[in-house]
Amino acid sequence: MKCLILAAGYATRLYPLTENFPKPLLEVGGKTILDWLIDDIDTLGAVDEYVVISNHKFAHHFDAWAAKKPQKVTVVDDGTSSNETRLGAVRDIQFAIDRLGLDEEVLVIAGDNLLDFSLTEFIQYAKRKQASAIMRYYEPRLQKLVKCGVVTVDQDDKILEMTEKSPTPATNWCCTPFYYFTKEDARLISKGIEAGCGVDAPGNYIVWLCQQTPVYAMQIPGKRYDIGDLESYEKVQKEYRGIIC
Repeated sequence: MKCLILAAGYATRLYPLTENFPKPLLEVGGKTILDWLIDDIDTLGAVDEYVVISNHKFAHHFDAWAAKKPQKVTVVDDGTSSNETRLGAVRDIQFAIDRLGLDEEVLVIAGDNLLDFSLTEFIQYAKRKQASAIMRYYEPRLQKLVKCGVVTVDQDDKILEMTEKSPTPATNWCCTPFYYFTKEDARLISKGIEAGCGVDAPGNYIVWLCQQTPVYAMQIPGKRYDIGDLESYEKVQKEYRGIIC
């Protein structure tokens, strides 16, 4: 299995920290965000290669970081050089699949989130379901729900419906940017793009995919830290204590 890491954004809300440096390589608790994620995933032994999807501006930073990692890490440069010309997360996933000729199950993760629980539990969950899967958490605040993907699930966690940034969210189940795709469903990404699914947020592909085939949503067992601006970065630096569950 390959792990695709979405890291082609420009993190403009974190300027000046990220004006000339990629957000996923910012440090929290003495390690980069990517180190926290990869070192955890690697404990399961299910991933044989990590693929960092970068923009052209920051690719050399990821190359330098990858050269020091004991795991097999490949950096894919999507060729974009500004926030205005970015491909969007869904197109970036397809770009990496095409560039590397991938035809297998893939774990797709955002390179700017931290978790206080192990992602290995999510991988095992998806394998038990033998289907594509995402993660969800309960979000009580409407102002947050309208900015993210929201799912409706049945008693077996199967997604009945998903919306992205709906002004009238159907539930309080908010999605996280972590995805497991079976080989068959990874093959369908290009078809989803052709069918008109949104490409900016990776959840847009799930909106389309769950209408084609079963997709499940695991409730997260811990806390997720979304590092989106200077305030949230300062907060996670103070609060994050690594994986505790």
